[in-house]
Amino acid sequence: MNVLKASAPNWDNIQQCAVKNVSVLGDGSVSLDTTQGQLTLSLSSLGLRLQSSSKKMSDNFDYGIIISPVKNDATKSIQETPSHFIIATKHDTVKIQKQPFAFEWKRADKLVQKTPNDGHFVRQYRLPPLAKTSEGWLISLDLGPEEAVFGLGEKWSSLNKRGQLIRSYNHDALGVNAEISYKNTPFAWSPEGWGVFVHTPAAVTHSVGHAAWSQRAYSLLVEDEDLDLFLFAGKDGKHIINSYTSLTGKAPVPPLWSLGVILSKAYYKDVPELLATAKDVRQKHMPCDVITLDGRAWQDTDTRFAFEWDPKRYDNPASVINELKAQHFKVCVWEYPLVSVENKLFDKMAKNGWLIKDKRTNEAYRYQWDQSAFAEVLTPLPESGIVDFTHPGAFQFWLESHKPLFDLGVDMIKADFGEQLEDENMLAHNGDSGIRLHNAYSMLYNRCVYQAAEKYCQSGPFLFSRSAWAGSQRYPSQWGGDPQADWGGLIGSIRGALSWGMSGAPYYATDIGGFYKDTRDPILFVRWAQAAVFSAHMRLHGIGQREPWSYGKAAETAVNKAIALRYQLLPYLYECTQQANATGLPVMRAMPIAFPQDRIAHSFEMQFMLGEDILFAPCTNEHNEVDVYFPDGEWLHYPSGKNYKACQHVKLTLALDDMAVFVKSGKHIPLGPIIEHVEALKNNIQPEVESYWPQKP
Repeated sequence: MNVLKASAPNWDNIQQCAVKNVSVLGDGSVSLDTTQGQLTLSLSSLGLRLQSSSKKMSDNFDYGIIISPVKNDATKSIQETPSHFIIATKHDTVKIQKQPFAFEWKRADKLVQKTPNDGHFVRQYRLPPLAKTSEGWLISLDLGPEEAVFGLGEKWSSLNKRGQLIRSYNHDALGVNAEISYKNTPFAWSPEGWGVFVHTPAAVTHSVGHAAWSQRAYSLLVEDEDLDLFLFAGKDGKHIINSYTSLTGKAPVPPLWSLGVILSKAYYKDVPELLATAKDVRQKHMPCDVITLDGRAWQDTDTRFAFEWDPKRYDNPASVINELKAQHFKVCVWEYPLVSVENKLFDKMAKNGWLIKDKRTNEAYRYQWDQSAFAEVLTPLPESGIVDFTHPGAFQFWLESHKPLFDLGVDMIKADFGEQLEDENMLAHNGDSGIRLHNAYSMLYNRCVYQAAEKYCQSGPFLFSRSAWAGSQRYPSQWGGDPQADWGGLIGSIRGALSWGMSGAPYYATDIGGFYKDTRDPILFVRWAQAAVFSAHMRLHGIGQREPWSYGKAAETAVNKAIALRYQLLPYLYECTQQANATGLPVMRAMPIAFPQDRIAHSFEMQFMLGEDILFAPCTNEHNEVDVYFPDGEWLHYPSGKNYKACQHVKLTLALDDMAVFVKSGKHIPLGPIIEHVEALKNNIQPEVESYWPQKP
């Protein structure tokens, strides 16, 4: 069976699992003796868990994706009939068919999930309900005729994944245009009250009502010898996301300064350009908190990455950092987890076994870049070794190597790449292959850099990661890769942000203006910046200048007006991050999360809520037109105060400096002072409230 095959696999060739016997285990779970090995079924407050019992998981090859132990509910009874076993706990009943395996799970007598009823004349079920194939475990879940499914990480297409064939596998996606993406997680949920999460570092293929497989089934192919599947029960997406993040971890509250504007480009070529830009920001009174030294801005391309400042441009890095600090900038520097063979650090790390090895030679694997990706814009990169974060010594060395940067005054790391473990000949220290480790590698990389910041950063831990997996939400934040600088890039970026948020990761930023190509489109730049005001984090970045004044006076005025509002919203944004930390809910909330009962609202996939009370509809076209749907309640346009009734669709035409921002009637949004950087606040830990909108009576 080819997982990427568009046509239907031959299901007749797959042996379906059958259950021979069941028995209660000491921890309250149930052992299933099947024709394809021993399985364990357990029930808890979270839901149902189905596990195989092979060597990998017992040897802790799960990489700490799950952080919370799950307490099983006690099995009260097992009944056997000629065709079924019926397992009962205090709240749950699971009916398991013997031949072939099929299941029906009820909680408090309400059906949560079951094997899909898509059978026909040939066999009882169109798809195997459960099977172990040469490519991994295959399991099928029921999908109602009109049921939607959300999640599965950062995806650029429709938020509703129904009809799609999606593979949870991290890629350097080179944009926001295909099924592949940088951030994936095998977690999805339905507004009908269930969710699914596959606890694995391996790739997972999801046929979400994909027509070539079955329009009535959600089938998962887990490309691993292990199966560890969670089914969650919950009232709606909010509850299911909370359950998932209770299992895999909640995101911490980021430093307040990270909610300000982050300025970047690819890249500031030397110290004079960097300092001139910083000076312009302050002289033009553009609100901004962070300035970024991207890839080549501080490292020599031939010898990176080795925590070294390029001596040809930085004879005294401390003086540069100090000058930026004197102007109230936080400083972000770029890194990636690869070391050039041209750097002496490569030999040191290879000798210590700190680089991914090549199975064929037992020497450090030499990663060769696909040069076609660099083409006309980016500098070709040399052969490189890949840091092996499964090696405790390598992990600790990489972590400690950040100390001189943070001691120098660096505040933030842009942790780029992490998708390069893509060859079965790659071998990690713990014995895992490059393919199986591939997805979890980005989480280990995120973890290492974040822990370095926790230990050494003087202004609080915060990073931008491009690649991520289940659990990476614990190491905020993530940004959306390299979108094209056009309207499609903006739309794909917003979808990616919302999809990632629906997957348990609350913080996200896009490259304002688009990364790829310097199109100099002022209207696009303004609308992208306005949309980013209502995201968790806000960064201007791309190939070419992204300073607002570089797009002309009208664009500069409109963007600065939007950024000023961003800074006034800091008290509200800070509240949103506290909610995210407590519940797992994203700062940008798509309509199915915010209004689970309003099916009309779900179809408006571009608009979203900022937290609980602010509705925003981005303008995604050059005609300045916006479609807005108003869900339950009355809504007040900010700042005009114009009233809009619920359950209506309105088309608006906006001036360049206007935005489609609305506040729930009866709510009062806390606003802070207009400032140019967070250090201007009296309290730069928790922002002060200067007023409310609308004014409190």
